[in-house]
Amino acid sequence: MKYQRKMGFAIIGCGLIGNRRAGTLPEGTLKWACDVDPGKASALVTKHGGQATAKTSDVLADGEVDVVLISATNAALAPLTMLAVENGKHVLVEKPGAVNSKQFSEMESAITGSSTLVRIGYNHRFHPAFRKAYELVREADLGDLMFIRGRYGHGGRIDYDREWRADPKLSGGGELIDQGVHLIDLAASFMGEFTTVNGHAATYFWNMPVDDNAFLSLRTAAGQTAWLQVSCTEWKNLFSFEIYFKRAKLHIEGLGGSYGLERLSYYKMVPEMGPPETVIYEFPRNDTSLSLELDEFLGDIRSNRLPSPSLREARQVLEIVERIYENSGYRF
Repeated sequence: MKYQRKMGFAIIGCGLIGNRRAGTLPEGTLKWACDVDPGKASALVTKHGGQATAKTSDVLADGEVDVVLISATNAALAPLTMLAVENGKHVLVEKPGAVNSKQFSEMESAITGSSTLVRIGYNHRFHPAFRKAYELVREADLGDLMFIRGRYGHGGRIDYDREWRADPKLSGGGELIDQGVHLIDLAASFMGEFTTVNGHAATYFWNMPVDDNAFLSLRTAAGQTAWLQVSCTEWKNLFSFEIYFKRAKLHIEGLGGSYGLERLSYYKMVPEMGPPETVIYEFPRNDTSLSLELDEFLGDIRSNRLPSPSLREARQVLEIVERIYENSGYRF
């Protein structure tokens, strides 16, 4: 595809995330909003323009739609992505992008040899604290990376165990495939591929057949370790991601909103050891990660550049999830 005109967009899945995605689009570029609930599609186009439909065929048949944003339930993500790819559309699909690694392998085969690109919506990479952390890794003298400790949790809400995320046919799992994949992806973005996977998932509180907590110990071939926990029994929303180097530590806390002010603390070792030099970066503005992620994807498309994370990286995340579920006796 050559883009002499503005790219046209469609959104499939018009819930909370679909509406947030719509808010990132250039004015006048949304062609279609599609949802199995026509009322949700109509409400979205009332705010953002375009046409409403309950039929994916309307979206995929439109030659002015170049990019499809997919924000449906987990079980629908891969089938909708495959349909869009088969119709020559670029796709930005919400994490986890699929419910198992086999679906990712099928996607990889489908786009081989084509100019169609697929990006998985791991927007946490685009939060300002992480963008600053990547910059420091590139430019500061931190020393070799040793290990990562990450925690991510929330407390659910009344009837949380009756929502679609609690139904394995729709979700593909519980907290591990919901928030856990973000932690795994973030750890891999600093460390690379994990070759040793240990840990377990459990259901401690919620009355549902999927997990509400997971505990992971992941290691690279070089022996670096990521120690991660995700929970929907945290009660007070929490995000904490600590990266330990031989000469420094980076600690990212909060994601804004109910997770608290987003900040990055940079602790730099001094020659005499003892208390480190400390620089704290705070990011009080609204979350722009979805906009930045979309901008990156549009750059991928214009340059015919492989998105990062790639389908291969997203598949590796789900391979870890599958290993943990298998170890814990879950069969989804």
